[in-house]
Amino acid sequence: MNKKLLTILAALLPLALCGQTTKPINEDGKKIEKQQLESQDYLPEVHGTIRSKYEYQTTMGAGRFEVRNARISITGNILPAIAYKAEIDLSDEGAIKMLDAYARLFPLQGFTVTAGQMRVPFTIDAHRSPHQQYFANRSFIAKQVGNVRDVGLTLGYQFNEGIPINIEVGIYNGTGLTNQKVWHKEVNYSAKASALLTRGVNLTLSIQSIRPDAVRMQSYDIGAYYENKRFHLEAEYLHKRYSDQAYKNVQAINTFANYDMPLSKGTFQKISFLVRYDMMTDQSDGTSRNEENGLLLTTNYKRQRLTGGVTLSLSKAFRTDIRLNYEKYFYASGSIAKVSEQDKVVAELMIRF
Repeated sequence: MNKKLLTILAALLPLALCGQTTKPINEDGKKIEKQQLESQDYLPEVHGTIRSKYEYQTTMGAGRFEVRNARISITGNILPAIAYKAEIDLSDEGAIKMLDAYARLFPLQGFTVTAGQMRVPFTIDAHRSPHQQYFANRSFIAKQVGNVRDVGLTLGYQFNEGIPINIEVGIYNGTGLTNQKVWHKEVNYSAKASALLTRGVNLTLSIQSIRPDAVRMQSYDIGAYYENKRFHLEAEYLHKRYSDQAYKNVQAINTFANYDMPLSKGTFQKISFLVRYDMMTDQSDGTSRNEENGLLLTTNYKRQRLTGGVTLSLSKAFRTDIRLNYEKYFYASGSIAKVSEQDKVVAELMIRF
């Protein structure tokens, strides 16, 4: 499987290197109107993200180096109304993964149809690409509770009159990215609406229903953020329920603040100061059961976390960030702390090209 992915990537890269500045698929999730594509050429372009980091776990007194991501993506247009994207991660914590592989149609102004393998429209933080993240490590919502990629169909529509509203609705297999030949009597679905209420203020509502095994899980998420030239303030709440009372309800919160201070001299363009509080209650991924009573087992235990950090950003042709974070964990009595989910210092170099 890995050799096939590398062969495909090697074949596509020469084409991508000839690409222009066309960006038919906006990785921030914003739709590009059909008329904006009329005058663009159809050569593909390549993007990449490399994240290398060092973590020191203070409880154990041990550290590790890691290539968290080495992503390569190719985007382009076949026709003004047909776009595509293919993205592969050559080192997702050491593993090769095919992430995105989809085609997107623009049949009407403001309307999109996306078919293939993609990130499911759900939550704010889980939808951020690695180069858009504010912290070296993702929030609990983005990593454990609301992180879903799947194969299916997504419809999107953007209202631009009055209050701008972006709506995405989709149906998906629910069996992950590598098990696509299974026949389904039930489907997973997800819906997300994002509104720009006033200048700098965004409100996002989303709902998701997935069934990774015999138990269906229903999740509801509400989030909002405010940003201007210096500040980004964000808060998000997620609530998850399990069918047949197979597991107790799950709650998760992510809140953070970011302040950018421009630098007029020296190597760096700006320095950002960040603080985050996030938490989650006990959670099950819905796949492992207790053999005696049939109830779901806990996958991630209840915990809280405080994260503080600074980010140094360089002004170059591509974006380069140096992220320095410290994470302090708080576990409830009886919770089991995973080795990688304990107090630690994180230093990360992120390059986006």
